[in-house]
Amino acid sequence: MSAQLLDGKVMSEALRAEIAVRVAALKEKGVHPGLAVILVGEDPASQIYVRNKGIGCEQVGIHSVTIRMPETTTQEELESQIRALNADESIHGILVQLPLPRHLDEAAALAVIVPEKDVDGFHIQNAGKLLNGLNGVVACTPKGALEMIRRTGVDLTGKEAVVVGRSNIVGKPMAMLLLQQNCTVTMCHSRTADLAAHTRNADVLVAAVGKAKFITADMVKPGAIVIDVGINRLESGKVVGDVDFDSVKEVAGWITPVPGGVGRMTITMLLENTVEAAEKLLVK
Repeated sequence: MSAQLLDGKVMSEALRAEIAVRVAALKEKGVHPGLAVILVGEDPASQIYVRNKGIGCEQVGIHSVTIRMPETTTQEELESQIRALNADESIHGILVQLPLPRHLDEAAALAVIVPEKDVDGFHIQNAGKLLNGLNGVVACTPKGALEMIRRTGVDLTGKEAVVVGRSNIVGKPMAMLLLQQNCTVTMCHSRTADLAAHTRNADVLVAAVGKAKFITADMVKPGAIVIDVGINRLESGKVVGDVDFDSVKEVAGWITPVPGGVGRMTITMLLENTVEAAEKLLVK
């Protein structure tokens, strides 16, 4: 029996409808949520991501500004632009589209964003709050992945969760979120010995390694929730995830597709983080 599909498009549309209601409520109180995206250079993939974020903002009623800066932008110019947005009361969320050109220091630039406007959840202060179980901005991709897991209706308390990948953007925050749901969490990575022995024990398996079709059916526990965060382009041009979808869907209980899975939810969580930042102004 094939796994149930966790459709990111369907879930994100439902969530965006809820976000639009929250935006309308804020506007009635005189607050118009605003998101600013800084795009440095002409990276084609980044252009697509930024366009999709703009479409999402328009869909829910968020004021969206895209600031395009040339490839030759200096670190000082980038940080100056971020500081200007920090001071702009019409902007509630700031996002620096990654990757930046190689001559720029990403970590230093992200550190300039005030934590309250860090809607990507990458600021060290927000990462620290997540680690300590405090209320802060949660990185969009793991936040979206957790929402998909929740929508299976499975009680996560006591479940074995395995996260494959230890990046600061996905793997580590994903593990923290699952711990907060009372899962027993194992983090695996490129140097894990006998990876399959770990993944076969997972009730919840999150793949975020950046290797096409890396997780195969023999590595998955029957009935498991399988969340595929990977986005890989084959030589043929086809986009696939880190999970071998066609084989794993015959073993798993639930599975996300690529494309149309976690990626759709990531932008929706960005919109939600922006609205949450605006809502916090009303309770100060």
